[in-house]
Amino acid sequence: MGVRPTILEAEIQVGGLSRTLNHRGYRFDIGGHRFFSKVQIINDLWKEILAEDFLHCKRLSRIYYRDRLFDYPLRAANALVGLGPFEALRVIASYATSQLFPEKEEENFEQWVSNRFGRRLYEIFFKTYTEKVWGLPCAKISADWAAQRIKNLSLPQALRNAILGSGRVEDGEIITSLIDTFHYPRLGPGMMWERCQQLVEARGGVTHLGVSVERVRHRKGRVECIQGQTRTGQGVEWDGTSFLSSMPLGQLVQVLDPAPSEDVLEAARQLSYRDYLMVVLVVKREHVFPDNWIYIHSPAVMAGRVQNYKNWSPEMVPDRSRTSLGLEYFLSNRHEMWRWLDERLVELAVRECGQLRLVEPGEVEEGIVVRVSRAYPVYDRNYRLNLEKIRSFLLTITNLQTMGRNGLHRYNNQDHSMLTGIYAARNITGEHKDLWSVNTEMEYLEEYRSCDRSVPTRLTSPVLHSRARQVGNTQKEHGEGTYL
Repeated sequence: MGVRPTILEAEIQVGGLSRTLNHRGYRFDIGGHRFFSKVQIINDLWKEILAEDFLHCKRLSRIYYRDRLFDYPLRAANALVGLGPFEALRVIASYATSQLFPEKEEENFEQWVSNRFGRRLYEIFFKTYTEKVWGLPCAKISADWAAQRIKNLSLPQALRNAILGSGRVEDGEIITSLIDTFHYPRLGPGMMWERCQQLVEARGGVTHLGVSVERVRHRKGRVECIQGQTRTGQGVEWDGTSFLSSMPLGQLVQVLDPAPSEDVLEAARQLSYRDYLMVVLVVKREHVFPDNWIYIHSPAVMAGRVQNYKNWSPEMVPDRSRTSLGLEYFLSNRHEMWRWLDERLVELAVRECGQLRLVEPGEVEEGIVVRVSRAYPVYDRNYRLNLEKIRSFLLTITNLQTMGRNGLHRYNNQDHSMLTGIYAARNITGEHKDLWSVNTEMEYLEEYRSCDRSVPTRLTSPVLHSRARQVGNTQKEHGEGTYL
């Protein structure tokens, strides 16, 4: 669109939660990132960026429950054999009860799921895993999360998918949770964002890695400049005309200068996040299991999910005789386990792999530990009230837009997070898109199923090249757009 942005990235690598880490040629994803979207402009953009490096993958994922593996999406015969006829009858009876006597209110995750699947299926396939991921009882998780992540899915629709396949229900609508194919970058999701960095910089943009934003100075309803610090301790400052932020919303509010009212600050402090810890094991075996990932519903182990990166793309491992597995642990960075030495965490992961009968301890060649703070925004009972206070205040700052999963404190998929970025960019060039409406009003997305890629009207003001000058001990930069 002709705008040359300055990008400030806190990490030393672009991509955020979608970056791909590389250890001796073993590449691993921080969580699994399927590339699938019903929004055509996003599909077009992905293909434009990666072209032949965008692979088409067959999905296989299963649920580990009571020492058995259950297909997910549901396969009726597999579930019947796995649960046994008595348990299957209990599931059907429980579902019938939920339809005859549904929960009158759907304020929390437990009520929402029980109404659509029955209490018994909720207890088997939803409760344990969900509480592992979020560290909260399901009765304390907002129903908003279920409505957003499991939307359109119920027991009859899951059974219909087991017969019809392809994640489709009767009206032809695709249920994202049930799709059995997806796209994936050849070298992991980080490849997408590394290519984006190259494309942006080829057009005059600048990316600064390892810069933590410490102050966002604003006056009279406009951000004037950003102050931060590099990993070497150097103070840096940038000004600009438009500012986009995908940093955690609560964190952004707390670095505003001047600070907002205490009521808004308290709302920011109350926004909570789930942190993420992953142990990657290099296994001396060519094939371990055929799945892309396995959900672990057993309370006997702490791991919530196991990724098999080689099954996403064969180029995720440098040696075909080896397999890399990622055991994912969802916890708080205040949890004792977060501070364990890496060696102890690797020992835990190896032991749990043995408990799950995935690999023998002697087959593990080495382990790598990854910790990610503020990985997932939490939908607790008060999040919506806190979010509204923050949103109302931020609307008073006219040249600041927040976007992405953490920037909106909304557990969007990556396609919807990207769509908020597209909206933010177009707003800079004169359009009026509501970023907060993405993934909440389906009709708002429908317009993009046949959206064209036309270039919007050019800016009326001249484009400024990013430039820097030294101010005392602080480097100062000027650019048209600054992205945090």
